[in-house]
Amino acid sequence: MMPAEPAPPRKVHPLRRALPWVLLVGLLAVAQTALVRLTLDYESSRAQERVEQAATLASSDIKQRLGRDLQNLQALLWSDPPPQRWRAGASELLHGRRELVRIELRNLAFDIHAYTESPYRQALFAMLSRESIDVDAEVACATARRLSGPAYSRSYFVPLPGGLGVELLDVCLPVVKEGRLDGFMVASYMLQGLLTEAAGLVSSQNHELAFVEGDGTRLARSGNTARGRGVFVAQRLIDLPGSALQLRLDSATGEPDLIPNLATALVLGLSLALGAVVLLLVRDVRKRAEAEQGLAEALAFRKAMEDSLVTGLRARDGEGRITYVNPAFCEMVGFPAEELIGKMTAQNPPPYWPPEMMAEYSRRQQGRLAGTLPPREGYETVFMRRSGERFPVMVFEAPLVDGQGRHSGWMSAVLDISAQRRAEELSRQQHEKLQATARLATVGEMASLLSHELNQPLAAISSYATGSINMMQEGPLDPATQPLIQQAIERIAEQAERAGRVIKSVHDFVRRREHLREAIRADQLIEAVMPLVRLQARKSATRIEILLPTAPAPMPRVVCDRTMVEQVLLNLTRNGIQAMEELPIEQRVLTLQARQTHPRWVEFSVIDQGLGIADEVAAQLFTPFFTTKSEGMGLGLSLCRTVIEQHGGVLLFENASDDNGGSGACFRFTLASEPSSAASREAAAEQAPASPP
Repeated sequence: MMPAEPAPPRKVHPLRRALPWVLLVGLLAVAQTALVRLTLDYESSRAQERVEQAATLASSDIKQRLGRDLQNLQALLWSDPPPQRWRAGASELLHGRRELVRIELRNLAFDIHAYTESPYRQALFAMLSRESIDVDAEVACATARRLSGPAYSRSYFVPLPGGLGVELLDVCLPVVKEGRLDGFMVASYMLQGLLTEAAGLVSSQNHELAFVEGDGTRLARSGNTARGRGVFVAQRLIDLPGSALQLRLDSATGEPDLIPNLATALVLGLSLALGAVVLLLVRDVRKRAEAEQGLAEALAFRKAMEDSLVTGLRARDGEGRITYVNPAFCEMVGFPAEELIGKMTAQNPPPYWPPEMMAEYSRRQQGRLAGTLPPREGYETVFMRRSGERFPVMVFEAPLVDGQGRHSGWMSAVLDISAQRRAEELSRQQHEKLQATARLATVGEMASLLSHELNQPLAAISSYATGSINMMQEGPLDPATQPLIQQAIERIAEQAERAGRVIKSVHDFVRRREHLREAIRADQLIEAVMPLVRLQARKSATRIEILLPTAPAPMPRVVCDRTMVEQVLLNLTRNGIQAMEELPIEQRVLTLQARQTHPRWVEFSVIDQGLGIADEVAAQLFTPFFTTKSEGMGLGLSLCRTVIEQHGGVLLFENASDDNGGSGACFRFTLASEPSSAASREAAAEQAPASPP
């Protein structure tokens, strides 16, 4: 038997053999590139950190220097030194502080009273006078006056001979004597000097210090330092009272070189590659866990905050379905969240909509979903509790945006205002009661006047009736007697009508009615209260003057509640008449005036000739329950102001005087004018600017 021939060796494709090497080389290349990149980034970050530390140190030193200088400047003003001693102290300070170049004393008119310049610098204002470029100093002093402390100005450029110049910065300190502002002390810094002093703290061979503006324009740089290369730059904002300086530190070094021992770094990087990957994975897992923990805490905090709110929150998606409600909303309507979430469709409306308002709310909801209603605008509506009780709410809605910035629905904040409405209704009822009480008190004060006024017509009626009866009892009436009896009966009717008018005017004023606003002429308001005003005027022998627009000027018309405004007029006229009771009879004149002062307003004035009102009484004139009368309630003027303010007007008081040396009090109030009235149109035409030819 022949022995079997050995199997031929299995051939391996060249690409398959080279694949591990390719992968290894690729891994080495990736590892080397990553290592070099990481090293360069590390060196760059180290260099940037050094620049940041140097910038922080320099800005801190500049701020400390400015603070020490400010203390020394304030020390110059201690004990109010005389000018000679102040100049000596200022010269000593300028000799010790090279960054300071000039110190000035100015008065309140900002004129220079005294000044001292640094011995190390040439005259700064040789080309331009100090007064021509002190705008920034004036602004700093205005800020210092407002702050009651030192304030810095913006930097400004001062040209010097030879085509050069320096950038200066002023600090202004208010000079206070005996608690009053007496002037200002202005000290000028040279930005170049500040940088030179601060450059000693940082390596002047490796960094460039400069003050720059917001757009990067360089204002000043440190003296002999190297130019920065713009690779590692740090900026610091030095915040000063009234101004700020932006310090930039630019490193003179460029990008870091490659690692010197590249082979050692590659071997170390390859050996540590797996550990680095594991560490990165561990760090990533830890960050993910921390992020999840932070998200859970944020969600818990938000839920606790929403649960503690007394404002109801409701979220709806783009189709109007409720997606979220907070406990306050559920407590407000009386339904749990399970019965509310998912509701708000035409077939399944929310249970807190009143059935009688279902159609209206559906239309409003469709308008909201269509985007025709403005967002973030509150509106008042009515919701229904689980018990069927209706209650008013105020709803504020805002767009709901998802994580991608898309509009996904609406978020509503709902406020239950039922308690507020009950309080408003209670306040309204109490105010109406006070109004009624004031009217009754007014009528009570006029009871004696009414009895006096009614005695005259009643006595006349009695006399005419007795005479007529006597003539008829004498026998048959002859033709000569009949006209006398007829005349007596007519007098009886006239006197009875007069008594009826007096009683009716009081009845119309006292009786309670709804507050209805109507358009009425100003003269009709005044004439309506004149019967009651004349009652008291006759008793005190007061003359009443009424000043109204005369023809052809139109009579102004106002929109008001007639009864309430008549009460205001009656209260003011009664106070005016009582204020003149101690005057001679010929001086007792009360003036009522109405005029159109603006297209929108009509002014009513009640002017007496009394002694006026003292300042201490005027300060509490409209305070409820404050009165100077022993029998008064102290509600009249307070209710008058309330009535006028409810009409949108204003009630004012002033002590008046005339050309004859008289005095008195003038009460003026305004009411809204009827827009369509002729007087309003005429006033608008007078206030309109003249048209060009």
